Amino acid sequence: MSDAAPGPAFSAHHVVEYTYRRSVGPVLGRFFTELRERRIVGIRRADGTVLVPPAEYDPDSGEALDEIVSVGPTGVVASWAWVRQPSAKHPLERPFAWALIRLDGADSSLLHAVDAGHESAMSTGMRVRPRWREATRGEIHDIECFEPEGAS
Repeated sequence: MSDAAPGPAFSAHHVVEYTYRRSVGPVLGRFFTELRERRIVGIRRADGTVLVPPAEYDPDSGEALDEIVSVGPTGVVASWAWVRQPSAKHPLERPFAWALIRLDGADSSLLHAVDAGHESAMSTGMRVRPRWREATRGEIHDIECFEPEGAS
C-alpha cells in the first residue's frame, strides 16, 4: 500500500449508438410484411414447434429455418409486469403491462404491451388479442398493443 495521495480522476465521455441500418432478411422481412397486412406469423422448427417472432436459425441446433406458419392473432398471457408510470418512450401513455404472450399455434412467447385498463384486470392465463394501428407500416408497432379478448 502506498502513502502517496491519489492522482487526478480520469473521465471520458462515451455515446453508445448504432449509426447503421440493419437488413432484416427474408424471415423477419416476411414477419414485418405480414404485420402490415394485420397477420402474425412464426416459423416451424425441425421438432414441429413454432417460434414467434420467427428466427432464421434454430436457437438450439443452429439449423436454418424457412417454414413460415400463421399463428394467433389471439393468445394467452404467460407472464406480465405492470407499469404504473409510463415514460415518454413507452407504447402507451397510461398504465399498462409488459407481457409475454403465447399466441395460438406458437410454442414461444412474444413480448408486447397489454392495455388491460387496470392492474386488477391483468392475470396470467388471460386471453388477449392485438389492437392494430390504424395505418400499418410493416413494423412491430403495427400492433399498437394487446387487449383482453372480451374488450370492445
